Amino acid sequence: MLANQGATAKIARPTTLRESVFEAILELIIVGNLEPGQHLVENELADILGVSRQPVREALQLLSGEGWVDLRPGHGAFVHAPTVAEADQLLAVRTLLETESARLAARNSDEPGVAQLRMLCARGLAAFESDDVDGSVAANSELHAAVTALSGNQVLAELTSQVARRVRWYHTPVARQRGRASWDEHTALIDAIADGDEELAAEVMRRHTEHTRHSYLEQRAGHGEESVSAPARRRRPRAAATS
Repeated sequence: MLANQGATAKIARPTTLRESVFEAILELIIVGNLEPGQHLVENELADILGVSRQPVREALQLLSGEGWVDLRPGHGAFVHAPTVAEADQLLAVRTLLETESARLAARNSDEPGVAQLRMLCARGLAAFESDDVDGSVAANSELHAAVTALSGNQVLAELTSQVARRVRWYHTPVARQRGRASWDEHTALIDAIADGDEELAAEVMRRHTEHTRHSYLEQRAGHGEESVSAPARRRRPRAAATS
């Protein structure tokens, strides 16, 4: 009988220690406290996070499955260093997804939604002007997520959220370089959304995300790193999680 109850609500389960450690280490990677290529020592991470080695070891396995950490037999765990091609491909997909998000956001915009976008933009600009890179990057991520939410397309929102953390990782090193221009672009985007101009909103978002993409690639080129012709690392997809 229960097999036929497809609409039965799922029982929420508490977050495990392993998942909490996973999120904590991932955040350290995204904000740059753990740098690409850095050796991850289980004892040190356990001390930092105030846990035993076991959940750290389990979290590193999960992070490896998602491509954030490389496990090297006989050497240990290291923060994954993305290739230029890997970054370029993800940022190109991000442009496609967020361009459509902006177009739909302009179609479905309302006053509360636009007000939220303006609030996030003002917060991000204030963070930039006070040289708070982390605050600026966080506001940028929230603003883009709010645009996608305003699109009203749940599938698009889910796909965009899958790349959002990695985009934030790539954006952090160039946030200061992008500077005020990024927030001027956000303002133009919000104005287009508020006016309900779908085509303009899509074009502003396309240019905006491409500027970030090119800034990241230029920064990598400045460090003498490989061209975008290198093969991208393949990652095992993680099971979808509710958020």
